[in-house]
Amino acid sequence: MRFVSMLLLPVLAFTAFSASAAQPDVQSLTNLLEKSKTLTARFSQMTLDGSGTQLQETAGEMALQRPGLFYWHTDAPQEQAMISDGQKVTLWDPDLEQVTIKKLDQRLTQTPALLLSGDVSKISESFDISSRQAGEVIDFVLKPKTKDTLFDSLSLSFRKGVINNMRLVDSVGQRTDILFNGVKANEPIPASKFKFDIPKGADVIQE
Repeated sequence: MRFVSMLLLPVLAFTAFSASAAQPDVQSLTNLLEKSKTLTARFSQMTLDGSGTQLQETAGEMALQRPGLFYWHTDAPQEQAMISDGQKVTLWDPDLEQVTIKKLDQRLTQTPALLLSGDVSKISESFDISSRQAGEVIDFVLKPKTKDTLFDSLSLSFRKGVINNMRLVDSVGQRTDILFNGVKANEPIPASKFKFDIPKGADVIQE
């Protein structure tokens, strides 16, 4: 599965949550995510199998604006794009000349990518969260409460209060590491960034 699609894997499980031990971690992560009303960055992304062998390496750019606006574009030759306008999510695959449009409902906003730009107030309904801090760096590990997912954990690392990297690990040990570079927070982003004009002749799939 290509990574842009993996970013949208549904991971919700509305099970009981015990706030006694994890609540400080939940609140800390919520505060950090909500601190950045807008965010732009370049990213480099590497996928490794369970033995540590590199499977794929890509780069691209991302942008987000709360609530619910998100842009993720992977550079050629493995180009893909994902854009959320707050109402729907559009996936663009130039190789297939295919556009997939999904309604932005509550389940989708709690998936790994849109977690960064969506409503973070209900994180604990979807994930068990733990954290560890060392100096200027704080790491969070989010584990989906449902077992029916294609990844076992999602890690977010913040340096000086700004997101630095993300890691997804699946059930067979394959991991995808994403490093964010040139992060800029709370700067204006043109509204056009979160709109997608469907190319002429593209196949369109509505889900």
